[in-house]
Amino acid sequence: MNAQREVRSASKTRHRVLLVSSSGGHWTELRRLAPAFDQCERVWCSVLPEMRDEVAPDRFLRVPDANRWNKLRLLWSALCVVWVLLRVRPHVVVSTGAAPGFFAISFAKLVNARTVWIDSIANAEELSMSGRNAAQTATLTLTQWPELGTPLPSDPSARQPGEVYFAGSVV
Repeated sequence: MNAQREVRSASKTRHRVLLVSSSGGHWTELRRLAPAFDQCERVWCSVLPEMRDEVAPDRFLRVPDANRWNKLRLLWSALCVVWVLLRVRPHVVVSTGAAPGFFAISFAKLVNARTVWIDSIANAEELSMSGRNAAQTATLTLTQWPELGTPLPSDPSARQPGEVYFAGSVV
């Protein structure tokens, strides 16, 4: 019983980070960021149930995969992401891309979470469509290509909303 109380107490003092992406390269890049959040309570959210094993023992929640070509499925995915946000109540939402990440960044205001969008390294010539849209609401938007962003200011108060910054690459 005391161990349960200690776990609950520890989780209340640690920042809860929701890490969201679709599958493939987005997921690979997001997983490579995991050590940056070792001191946090990490909750992962993606589209394939087998991804759960890759992030164990961290908590994992699945949402339906969707793309812009199937509007009904896209709506269902968005509603599921909102449900995840309301269940998890993260302090920070981090995404490397695609539809589930875009929805998580867009709706994170519902739970007063800060947001970080990291555009995929595959987008070398321009930001992804999701990245361009997420930049409008994200607390911080990062690109992995120096020519697509401005250098990240060390002073957080110097960062501009909607601006895309470069601070290095994940890969």
